[in-house]
Amino acid sequence: MAIYTYRARRDNGEAVDGSLEANTKEALADRLRNQGLIPISITEEKVATPSLLSQISKVLPARKVSNNDLVMFSRQMYSLTKAGVPLNRSITGLIETAHSVPLKEALRDILDGLSAGNDLASCFSRHPKVFNAFYISLIHVGENSGNLEEAFLRLSHYLELEEENRNRIKSALRYPTIVLGILVAAFFAINWFVIPKIASFFSKMTASELPLFTRMLIGTSDFFVQYWWLIILLVVFAILGFNQYINTDSGRLKWDRHKLKMPVIGSIVYRSLLARFSRAQAMMSRAGVSVTHALSVVALVVDNKYVGGHIQDMRNAVERGESLTAAANRTKMFSSLVMQMLQVGEDTGQVDTMLEEAADFYEREVDYDVKKLGDYIEPIMIIIVGAMVLLLALGLFLPMWDLAAKAIK
Repeated sequence: MAIYTYRARRDNGEAVDGSLEANTKEALADRLRNQGLIPISITEEKVATPSLLSQISKVLPARKVSNNDLVMFSRQMYSLTKAGVPLNRSITGLIETAHSVPLKEALRDILDGLSAGNDLASCFSRHPKVFNAFYISLIHVGENSGNLEEAFLRLSHYLELEEENRNRIKSALRYPTIVLGILVAAFFAINWFVIPKIASFFSKMTASELPLFTRMLIGTSDFFVQYWWLIILLVVFAILGFNQYINTDSGRLKWDRHKLKMPVIGSIVYRSLLARFSRAQAMMSRAGVSVTHALSVVALVVDNKYVGGHIQDMRNAVERGESLTAAANRTKMFSSLVMQMLQVGEDTGQVDTMLEEAADFYEREVDYDVKKLGDYIEPIMIIIVGAMVLLLALGLFLPMWDLAAKAIK
């Protein structure tokens, strides 16, 4: 949005000058008329050339605001707006108490926007890295309906549930991650320190050809010792290349689709995304947002291009005149039980309630699978550890058995 300087007059002929931010001159003129002002002239202010430091800061990755900070901010705004505190005073007080630097900077800019006469949703929309489209849409609806405090309360509840789901999945993945890390460290330590000494010992004890498993262990160890720098370079380039790939549209789509097909983990991630979609769509519907606009916003909220593409297909189907249930059924994303719930919701005019029930259903399934995740992964870990121990034992004991057999003969 650009900044415009305007000159206008009140009904009594009093001149009014000022500057406001708007998308176009026509939008600013409409806003002035709604305020009882007659616009005389509107000119766009020239933007100064950004400094080298500001250009560099745009290239660097932006600092993120944590979900807990947004929960706290939303709860504080709910309390302040419910108490009737003006928005300017509320934002001013929260700037002083905010712990997150990016959030504090965003609030300062939001305060400037409010002082210039902009609405709160427009001020939030200037900071998409802090407030996503879902957050802004609910604030916009809350402002227009006069239920701003209710919007902040709903957002705080939604963000708290999202944080709980993330923490459950992280806690379930912590055990296999630690075990895999220990296995990788043990693999490198064995190849770097243990096997070279075993190879030196066997080279002195026998001149005959060593068994296959022993030669495999020694060859792998020699490669690690001699070309460790090449392995590190390959790992670094692989990570950088992967990050570059998933930052493209096609790469992100394929990776998001692949995540949903991973064994054990994929189904948990998929159902957690469906739970997020159901709850977000229910909140948008309950707030009075149109179905098509809500689906467009929720497609971004799920943070998965593959699932988001299906939601966009639902939006297109609804625009063509299909019901929400028929559009959802076409995507094949939902189970038959959830489809029945959606149908009942449309028949009774309680789609938001049925979507909430669907979100609870998926979250219960995710919670159950997360608790059982350790039981699913533990056998895989045992197999991996057993295979490593078996290879090491065969490589170590087979030459000793050959030496013992020769000594007996």
